[in-house]
Amino acid sequence: QVQLVESGGGLVQTGGSLRLSCAVSGSIFRINTMGWYRQPSGKQREWVATFTSGEITNYADSVKGRFTISRDNAKNTVYLQMNSLKPEDTAVYYCNGAVQTAALSLVVTAWGQGTQVTVSS
Repeated sequence: QVQLVESGGGLVQTGGSLRLSCAVSGSIFRINTMGWYRQPSGKQREWVATFTSGEITNYADSVKGRFTISRDNAKNTVYLQMNSLKPEDTAVYYCNGAVQTAALSLVVTAWGQGTQVTVSS
């Protein structure tokens, strides 16, 4: 089955950078669309950035200009480059979306375990 594994989180100072990875395991043809989401402690999950099926990127107002979403189909991996990090970026980051299997069937992915990002002030 298709599974998502987020990684790359950690502790960083304000103004620092991190690069998150979302590895898609399983037999897939390509990533159709994938988004990054985050959930601060005690708050609801919120949308951060997405790669649409048309390969168009969109960002939440809170992160645009600082974050960049990208993908490497050869590695079945989606990335989130985070620059100029702020304490309010502290959260557990998740990826989710849809992929095409080897049979070209579109499958909606399930939430992974996420990766913790902590930005110190």
